[in-house]
Amino acid sequence: MITDIFYGKMDALSLSVRSKLYFGTPSPRGGLHFELGDITVWKKWFGQSKQAQPETGYDQLNPAKIPQHVAIIMDGNGRWAQKRGLPRTFGHRAGAEALRAIVSTASEIGVGVLTAYAFSTENWKRPDEEVNLLMKLFSDYLDTEIDELHQNGVQLRFIGNLEGLAANLRDKMADARERTAGNTGLVLTLAVNYGGRAEVVHAVQALAEQVRQGAIAPEAITEELIHDHLYTAGLPDPDLIIRPSGDQRISNFLLWQSAYAEFWFTDVHWPDFKPEHLIAAIADFQRRERRFGGLKKKI
Repeated sequence: MITDIFYGKMDALSLSVRSKLYFGTPSPRGGLHFELGDITVWKKWFGQSKQAQPETGYDQLNPAKIPQHVAIIMDGNGRWAQKRGLPRTFGHRAGAEALRAIVSTASEIGVGVLTAYAFSTENWKRPDEEVNLLMKLFSDYLDTEIDELHQNGVQLRFIGNLEGLAANLRDKMADARERTAGNTGLVLTLAVNYGGRAEVVHAVQALAEQVRQGAIAPEAITEELIHDHLYTAGLPDPDLIIRPSGDQRISNFLLWQSAYAEFWFTDVHWPDFKPEHLIAAIADFQRRERRFGGLKKKI
């Protein structure tokens, strides 16, 4: 099956076969178009019902304890590709496919907000070819996927220093945000050109300007006021932060907001991260007791 090749058996492909494998061709039907010889597969955000999907362990979860906000550091795309003898850019395309499945699952199980760390302020240090591909991926997905997201009630938001992006990409982001603003389903927040420290600096500068103008007094600045000036204003803080690919660090992601978040790590690279991994992370989250600095509750 093409999905087997895509998700785990590409090592066995000869170079001649690899040269026929294309990732990310925009499809006139929406989604991405995959070809290998005469085999064609259409990947869709919400293309399968829960009954048609492989068993992912939904019965492990307590519906009353689903985290309101799950954030994911989508790490390991490049390592996934290099392990298979492929360019790093192939890993980013595969990672985008992983995100589709996770968005669908998160929406289905009742997660309120899903934030995905797509491109950090530090990622500009990567080779131009890789950066340009990532920007093209963002642009292409806004073109091909927004209809289905909108039809499924997903509200799309973007956080980060968006002024640092190309004007045409900013325009597409603004259009997507405006089009889905009234949706009441999952809030999908993509962190693009995002850095946690830069976000705090941005909030502090905005508040300092208000103090300078006499609009507020310094002593009137509270945690709530700072929160209201972050990129994530209006969203709850993350309950659960997931990081695949083995590293156990926060990498400048949601520094202020993650003060009391639970963390879940796995060695699985992001392109191989599937709905069952999300279910496992949430099941583990539900077994933890969150005390927020207090004491364990007595039974």
